[in-house]
Amino acid sequence: MKRTILAVLCLLFAALIYVANASDQDLLIVVEDNTSSLNDSALGLALANLPSGDLSAEEKDGLLYMAEEEKLAGDVYQALDDKWNLRVFDNIEKAERTHESAVKVLLNRYSLPDPAKGIGEFSNDTLQELYNDLVGRGSTSIKDALEVGAAIEEIDIIDLEERSAETEREDILLVYANLRQGSENHLRAFVNNLQRQGYEYSPEYLSREEYDRIIGGKN
Repeated sequence: MKRTILAVLCLLFAALIYVANASDQDLLIVVEDNTSSLNDSALGLALANLPSGDLSAEEKDGLLYMAEEEKLAGDVYQALDDKWNLRVFDNIEKAERTHESAVKVLLNRYSLPDPAKGIGEFSNDTLQELYNDLVGRGSTSIKDALEVGAAIEEIDIIDLEERSAETEREDILLVYANLRQGSENHLRAFVNNLQRQGYEYSPEYLSREEYDRIIGGKN
């Protein structure tokens, strides 16, 4: 009996060590050229330790909107990668799918319907118009395509900041903060690619001060 209890305690201790180490994993995995993917397993462990509850109308709208906005980024990059075959679009498109998945984790957590449709199709009319406009702009030239990528990340940063101000929930703020950090990394990636092509980028949506902070890598 004593040996059985000791064995059980050892297994519990090992499990606790595993969970502690797993929860210490970085949620954001930064690889080639600032491509930033979200670590699904680490996110799941982190969210498991945070409270949930009833959402406000603003919080619900924010999650549904951000789910489609992250999808928009991935869909646009997929279309522009098909057009121009640039590694930056392929890499960041794949990363954006993990961002989209992270918001869907929150949708499931709060029993919200997934608004996602097919590639290039959106429930939100504003995002549908934005997608059509961005793909059209990005199909003109490589320079325009890279500028579209940078503009998308600017928009994402601003929207995440606005949505973060509408909630105090730790789980939502955790996801939004990591999505924003990922968008900042992706903005730097697109700007770096433009510079390699011999072009300078000026922010379309962010203030010059905020843009310079991000490009300078000051988190």
